[in-house]
Amino acid sequence: MTDVNLGRTHSYELTVTWTGDRGSGTSGYRDYDRTNEVTAPGLPTLAGSSDPTFRGDRDRWNPEQLLVAALAQCHLLAYLHACVNAGVVVVGYTDTPLGQMVETPDGAGHFTEVLLRPQVTVADAAMAQRAAEAHETAHRLCFIANSVNFPVRHEPTTLVTTAVATD
Repeated sequence: MTDVNLGRTHSYELTVTWTGDRGSGTSGYRDYDRTNEVTAPGLPTLAGSSDPTFRGDRDRWNPEQLLVAALAQCHLLAYLHACVNAGVVVVGYTDTPLGQMVETPDGAGHFTEVLLRPQVTVADAAMAQRAAEAHETAHRLCFIANSVNFPVRHEPTTLVTTAVATD
């Protein structure tokens, strides 16, 4: 699985275990739960299911949410790296991403886009322009965005921290 032309190769291994057998397996579409657990050594268990639209458990993460989260997290981490390199001090970051998926008549589906909406707070107004520009660098560097076949767009907001005077 190593391609010398691509540089370093990283592997990510985990276990996904279906936990939704009610005693009769998949004997019928309504006879099983879509619950599962994602585990990896040394990490907390991630409770998964399908989207509630597809008979899933709304109290568990679904794959569609996790894909959107992976894109948002990847952008965040690449963005922080880009800001360090650009001399931008980030003191706050929140994203409220939105993924759009469509179902096709044959029961399949696909994402059509993910919109990242990061709100970044920087330490000084002089950093605001470089902070805004760092999103393009982050997008270029994001491993996950580089791996999907749909657009990942950005609508960032940059704020400047307001220092609170103390007496």
